[in-house]
Formats: sequence, structure tokens, C-alpha cells
Amino acid sequence: MQTMSTFLRTTCLLLLVASSWGRVPPHDQVARVARFIAHRCDWTSMATISSHKPVVGQPFSNVFSVSDGPRGSSSGVPYMYLTRMEISVQDLEVNPQASLSMSLAQTGYCRQQGFDPQSPLCAHIILSGSVLEVNGTEADFAKKSLFSRHPEMMDWPSDHNWFFAKFNITQVWVLDYFGGVKTVSPDEYFQASPNGKHN
Repeated sequence: MQTMSTFLRTTCLLLLVASSWGRVPPHDQVARVARFIAHRCDWTSMATISSHKPVVGQPFSNVFSVSDGPRGSSSGVPYMYLTRMEISVQDLEVNPQASLSMSLAQTGYCRQQGFDPQSPLCAHIILSGSVLEVNGTEADFAKKSLFSRHPEMMDWPSDHNWFFAKFNITQVWVLDYFGGVKTVSPDEYFQASPNGKHN
């Protein structure tokens, strides 16, 4: 009886996770996969070109919270809440070029499926581009996007002169299946929807 009860609880939990997670798009619909990952991930690893000794000119990777919109409202644009006190942001002031990496390993999906984070089946994306400060209505959207998914940000120290920024995407790289990395143009990326419908 206890075994059946445990089974039912586990089944209900998996169904709950699946319903809140949504279905990963088919691996051959690469742009949709990229949008799906960008919307599901709450943080990113951002690589900049270091401007700090003793690693000037070398790649430098750091972790940042990110959001492309409130849950269920994907824009495709990764937004960040930054301060110029941060070492990677200082790199960006010298050279705004950067890359972002996001993986379904950051969610519960790959563990649930039994995929190692390095497996091609544990889909991930690398975005190439640059980081730009945003203002006006776009800053308002960035604030809503970030604060709705990272509410702690609202209480971060005001004397750090925080500002909203976006990642301006110039190329999308996707590894979501065997056979090597695939590329997606920004136009293809933004025309696709994480829900499988066109925006």
C-alpha cells in the first residue's frame, strides 16, 4: 500500500513539473528551441574580454541573472540589471562584445530526463553580440521582466547605481541534438516562438 502511495505521489509530482515546464520543441525546429531555452533560463554565463590585469585580453566568464520577459511573455531579448561596480561590466565599458550561454541543465529538465549537462540532448544555446544600456519604455519592460522573476533585485543597494541593459544578439548557436552545433540568424530567432507559434 505504501509503495502504491509513493508511486502516485511521484507520478503527480512529475505531471506537475511537466505541466509547469512545457514541452521542449522538436530538435529540428532550432529557432524555437533557442527561444524556449532563452525564456526558461533565469541566469546566464556571460563571457567578456577582460580589461583587468593579469588577464587583459583574455576571455572572462561570469554569472548574471537574466530575463527575456515575465513568465509566459517571452520577448527573446535577454535583459540584465547591472552596476558599473561589477568587474565584467567594467570589461563591457572597454569592449561591449560578449557571449551568453544558457542551458536546460539550469532547469530541472535534464536531470529529470537523465541527460548529463554536456550531452547534446541537454540543449543549450550560445548567443553572440553586445551589451547595451536601455532607457525609456524598454527600460520599463526590462524592469518588469527582471523584477517579476528575480524579486530580490528590488532590494539591492541603491547606491550601486544599477541600470537595465539588453543583450543585442548578432548570432545564435544551438546544440540540441547529435550532429554538431547549428546556427540561427537573429531574424529567425525573433520570428520563432517558444510556444511553437509565430509572434
